[in-house]
Amino acid sequence: MSSTPFVHLHLHSPYSFLDGASSISAYLERAAQWGMPALALTDHHNLSGAVEFQKTAKKLGIRPILGAEISLAKHHITLLAENNLGYENLCRLLTRALAKDRHNPDLTWDELAPHTQGLIALSGCRRSLVNRLLLLRQPDAARDALEKLKAYFGPRQVYIEMIHSYLPQNRYLLEGLQVLSEQTNTPTAATNNVHYLAKEDFPIHDLLTCVRTKTTLEDLHPERSMNGENYFASTAEMQQRFARYPQALQGTWEIAQRCQESLPLDRSLFPRFSHPDMNGQTAGGFLEDLVWQGARNRYGNLNQTIRQRLQHELHIIRSLDVADYFLAVWDIVQFAKGRGIAWAGRGSAADSAAAYCLELTNVDAIGRNLLFERFLSLERSQTPDIDIDFDAGRRDEVADYVYRRYGQDYTASVCTFSTYHARSALRDFGRALGLNSAELRAITAHIPHAPADALPHVLQSMPELRQHPLQHPKYQRLVHLCAAINGFPRHIGTHLGGMVICGRPLWSVSPLQPSAKGVAILQFDKDTIEDLGLIKLDLLSLRTLAAVQQVEQGFLQAPNGTSPVVYDDPATYAMLQRGDTVGVFQLESPAQRSLQGRLHSETMEDIIASVALIRPGPIQGDMVHPFIRRRRGEEPASYIHPKLEPILKKTYGVVLYQEQVIAIATEIAGFTPGEADRLRRVMSKFRSHHEMEAIGTLFRQRAAEQGIDDATAAEIFSYIQGYAGYGFCEAHAAAFADTAYKTAYLLEHHPAQFYAALLNHQPMGFYPPNTLCLQARLRGVTIQPLDIAKSEAICSAGGGWLRIGLNQVRGLTDHQRQDILTQREQQPFTSLGDFIHRTALHQDNVEALVLAGAFDRFSTNRRSLLWDCTRHIKERRSALVMEEPAIHHTIEDFPALERWVREYQALGLSANGHILDFYRSQLQKQGALTGAEIRAGKQQRVRTAGLVIRPHRPPTRSGRVVVFLTLEDETGLMDATIFESVYHRYAQVIFHHPLLVVEGSVLRDGAAVSVTADRIWPLKL
Repeated sequence: MSSTPFVHLHLHSPYSFLDGASSISAYLERAAQWGMPALALTDHHNLSGAVEFQKTAKKLGIRPILGAEISLAKHHITLLAENNLGYENLCRLLTRALAKDRHNPDLTWDELAPHTQGLIALSGCRRSLVNRLLLLRQPDAARDALEKLKAYFGPRQVYIEMIHSYLPQNRYLLEGLQVLSEQTNTPTAATNNVHYLAKEDFPIHDLLTCVRTKTTLEDLHPERSMNGENYFASTAEMQQRFARYPQALQGTWEIAQRCQESLPLDRSLFPRFSHPDMNGQTAGGFLEDLVWQGARNRYGNLNQTIRQRLQHELHIIRSLDVADYFLAVWDIVQFAKGRGIAWAGRGSAADSAAAYCLELTNVDAIGRNLLFERFLSLERSQTPDIDIDFDAGRRDEVADYVYRRYGQDYTASVCTFSTYHARSALRDFGRALGLNSAELRAITAHIPHAPADALPHVLQSMPELRQHPLQHPKYQRLVHLCAAINGFPRHIGTHLGGMVICGRPLWSVSPLQPSAKGVAILQFDKDTIEDLGLIKLDLLSLRTLAAVQQVEQGFLQAPNGTSPVVYDDPATYAMLQRGDTVGVFQLESPAQRSLQGRLHSETMEDIIASVALIRPGPIQGDMVHPFIRRRRGEEPASYIHPKLEPILKKTYGVVLYQEQVIAIATEIAGFTPGEADRLRRVMSKFRSHHEMEAIGTLFRQRAAEQGIDDATAAEIFSYIQGYAGYGFCEAHAAAFADTAYKTAYLLEHHPAQFYAALLNHQPMGFYPPNTLCLQARLRGVTIQPLDIAKSEAICSAGGGWLRIGLNQVRGLTDHQRQDILTQREQQPFTSLGDFIHRTALHQDNVEALVLAGAFDRFSTNRRSLLWDCTRHIKERRSALVMEEPAIHHTIEDFPALERWVREYQALGLSANGHILDFYRSQLQKQGALTGAEIRAGKQQRVRTAGLVIRPHRPPTRSGRVVVFLTLEDETGLMDATIFESVYHRYAQVIFHHPLLVVEGSVLRDGAAVSVTADRIWPLKL
C-alpha cells in the first residue's frame, strides 16, 4: 500500500443542517488520532463552522481546509479555498446563491464566472452533472461538462472526485471517471462524502434526513442513502477502497499541500468613523471633545476626580484603538434621541464614565465608583461590548438607520442557531420514527427545557415524570437517539439584537443570507464574530421601554423628552416595601416580591442590590440572607481588613458585585485593574483546583508586598473565592435598576395606564395577562370589558379605568383589527349580523369575539350569538342579505363557569371576576382561606387554594430540590414553598393540575408572607 497520507476533502458537519450527524470536534479528534495531516470542511452552502473548525484544527496540529458543497445549475459541486482569495470568492458565491433563494440556493454559470480564483473544484458526488451524465451512459456529454468546469476554474484547479460507497453502478461510475481523467488529463481525488463519524452513526444521519425531507423511516425518498458507507473512513480503509485507483489517493494529498490557511483571524475590521462635525479631526479627537462636552452637561463642575477618571478611560480607548466603535454607538443613540425612541444602556458598559458622558448609559460610573477595567482594560485588550436597549416597537427603525448609514454590503445582523434540546429532539425524531400527533404531544408534554442527552436523567430524577409515556420501554430507543443530536443546529436564525458593521464588504468575510424578514445575516454567531475581526453592536429590543414610553407619551401625554417619573418618591418605596411589585421590571418574580417585603428598600442603592441578589449565583452562594440581616441591622457588617470597608460598605460587608472582586484584588494585592479583572474571570469559570491554588499563592505573595500578613491575605482570598463565581456586574444591575424604579413609580401612581401598557406589549414579564388584570382590579382599577363599539385596537386607559382592546383577542390579526375599526368609523355596528356582513373576518375570529364578550351589547346570551354567527357567515358567503331576526332566547346560555372559561380562552384573561369565585363557597366549607385572609391574619397553619402560576425549581445552595409556585385567587397572590420530601410525594399533582389546594405553615418575614406546604391536592368542583 502507498504511504501517502490520505486527507478527507468532502465532509459534512451539523452545519449542513440535518445532513451531518457528527460534531466538528469529533471529526478533528479522530483525524488527530489517526495522524491525518489535514482535513476539509465542506458543508452545504454554509461556512458557519469555519472558525470553530480552523481554531480546533490548529490546536490539534491539523491543517484546516475550508470549503463548501454548492449547487451549480441544479447540480452539486465541491469547492475548496486554496487561499484567502479563494475564501473570499467562496463567500461571494454563497452570498449570491442564498440571495436568490435561501431555501434552495443555486448558481448559474454566469454568476460563477467572476469568482473562481483561488478555488479548487472537485467535480462532485452522485448529484453532480458529470456523474449524472456518466450514469445516464452519456460519456461524451460528461466529458464536455468536465471541460466546462476546467474552462471556468482553470485547468489546474479542477479534480475529478471519486467516491467508492458501494452503491449500485459504483464500479461502472469509477471506471468512467478514470477514463475521463485519462482523456482530459484531469487529476482525480478520492473522497468519502463524509456525513457521520462511524458506520454505526448511520441511523442518526438517516433520521436527520427524514426530518429534513419531512418523511418517516417507512417512506422512500431519493435523498435517503441506501447504505451507511459515508463515514469518516481511516487511511487504511480508503487505501483498500481505492486500491485500483492509487492516483486518486495521491490527489487528496496534492490538494491538501496546495491549500493554505484561508481565513485570517484576530484582525480588526471595524470601519473608521466619519461625521460632518468632525472637521478633519481624528476619531479619537472627536470622541474626546464629545466626552468632555458631555461631562460638562452631566456634572457641571469638573473636579479633579472626574478629570482624572475621564483621562484614564480616554487613554485606554486610544490605546486599544476603539474610538470609532464608541462613536458609532454614540451616533446610533443620537439618531434614536432625535426620533424620540426610548433607549437605555445596560451591561458592563455602564462601568464607563465616558459612556455616561456620551449618554450611552444613565449610570454614573464615577458617582458609583465603578471600575472601568470591568468593561475595558489594556491587559485584556478585548473588544468593547456596549449593549443598548431600545423601545421594542421601534428597534427596527434604529437597525434600518444603521443599514442606511453604513451600506447594505457593510452591515448585517449576527446569526443565531436554533439547536436541539430535549423537546425538539423528541418531536423531530419521534415524527421521523412514525409517531402520530397525539403520541408526539404525549411524549413532549411536561418535559422541561433540558439538553437532549439529559433525558434519561430528567426522567429518572423528576418525580412528576414517573408516569410519563417516555418511561415505557418502547421509547427507550427514541431517548437514546435524541442524545446523539444534543446541541446540533436545526436551522439558522437572526440574533435578537446583534449587528455588525465592517470596514470592507462583509461578503469577503462571511457569506450573507437573507433572514425570514429579508435582512442580511452573517453565517457566524456572537461567539465567533470577534475571531473574524468584527465587533458586535448589541441593539436590543426591550418591551418594558415600549410600555414605559406608551404610558408617558401616550396615555399621560408628557412632552417629548420629558418624564413624569419623580425619583426618591416615598409612595413608590412604600409599595416596594410591601412587595406589591407585579409588573415592575426585574422586581416582580416571587423571589423578588419576597425580597422586597424583607429588604425594606428605601434608596436606589437597595434596588440595585435587589437586581443583583436574586440570581442563581448569589442564591447558591448564600449571599441573600446575610445581606438582608445586615441591611436590617440584625447583625453587624464586618470587615477582615480596614481596606475592605470602603469597597464593601454599600453592600454591608458582603461581596455582591464583580467590580468589588476587582477592587479587593487591586487594593489588597496591588494588582492592576486589568490583572484583577483577569483574576475575576478565571475564578468565575470554576477552573481546576490546581489553578485556584496557583491564583491564591500569587494573591498572597502580592498582598505581602503591600504589607498584608499571610493569614489575613489567605482569609481575604478565601472570602472572594467563595463569592467571585457568584457576583453580579454592578453596572448592569444599576442600569436595570433605573428602569425598575421607573416602572415602580408608574405602577404606584398610574396603575390603569401602566397595566394597559403591559397588556399591549405582551409577552413580557413573569405573569400572564389575567394576573395583570387581577392586580389592576385590586388597585381599584375598573376593567371595562371588550366591546365592539368602544374597544380600540389596543388596550386603552384613563384615570381609574382600563378597557380591553382588540389586540387581546387570540387569532385576530393587525389587518383584521384595522378592518373592524375602519368599518366602525364609517358607521357604528348595529348587530352581530351587521358586523359579519360588513367585515371579512373568518368564522373562528367572529366566534372568538363573541366568546370574549365583544357583542354583549346586542345580547348577553353568547351561546345564542354563536348559533346566529354560523347563519350569518353562510348568508355572507352566498351574498344573501336577510332581514335581521330577533335573537331567539330559546337557546340557553353557557353556565357561568363555562362562560368564564371560554372568555378566558378567547382573551387570555377575563374582564370580570376570577375562576376562584366559582369555588369560594365550597372552599369556605372546607376551611380554606383566601390569600388576603392569610396576609391579614396571624394563623400558624392554613389551607388555601388558587390557580397555579409558574412552578419552578431554582438552584439552591444545598443542591436539594425546592419547588416554588404562586397560587392566585380573587384576592391576589400567595407564594408557596415545597421542600424536597413534599415535592416527591405530590409532584404529579403540582405539575399536572392548574388549580391546587395547599395546606401548610405560614412563614412571615417582614411584609413577605408565604406558605410552606406539606399537603397538596387538586381543586375540583
